[in-house]
Amino acid sequence: MERGAQFRKWMRTIHRDLSYVFAGALIVYAISGIAFNHKATYNSQYKIERTEIDLSPEGSLNDWLAACDMTGKEIQHYHPDSTTLKVFLKGNSTLTVDLTTYRGVLEQVKKRPVMGGFSQLHYNNRGKAWTWFSDIFAGAIVLVVLTGIFMLKGKHGLWGIGGIEFAVGILIPLLFMLL
Repeated sequence: MERGAQFRKWMRTIHRDLSYVFAGALIVYAISGIAFNHKATYNSQYKIERTEIDLSPEGSLNDWLAACDMTGKEIQHYHPDSTTLKVFLKGNSTLTVDLTTYRGVLEQVKKRPVMGGFSQLHYNNRGKAWTWFSDIFAGAIVLVVLTGIFMLKGKHGLWGIGGIEFAVGILIPLLFMLL
């Protein structure tokens, strides 16, 4: 087997095996990266549910919390103005009551278990083992890319259309950096 063919065979083998090993991590990073890019309009970590509740004018704060199924979850409360009661609840939730209409708005903050976990991976706050895995993962992606570049020869390889496409792939982020 000629030397170039042997080299490309090794490139395909490394490319294939590393691609399979890191495909799951790449999908998780890609999905969470998309969510991360849109954090101004989509909170990937928490979902806020708003529920409007009609409360009894004769009821006490404890009665109103019971009506919201929030008994025992009060942390503290205050009156931002003379007609409003704001109650802070465990779990970053709140109950706001209009004391003129006795209409309450319960805002419950709920964690998004899957997307919230995915998003946390971008903050690199999972300890040294995660940092090591992330570095290995980044290096493996570079290796997968390089092996992919050198797998083909001829007009579809690096010295043909593949090289042009590779250059375009480098130019796009560079243009965004310059703009």
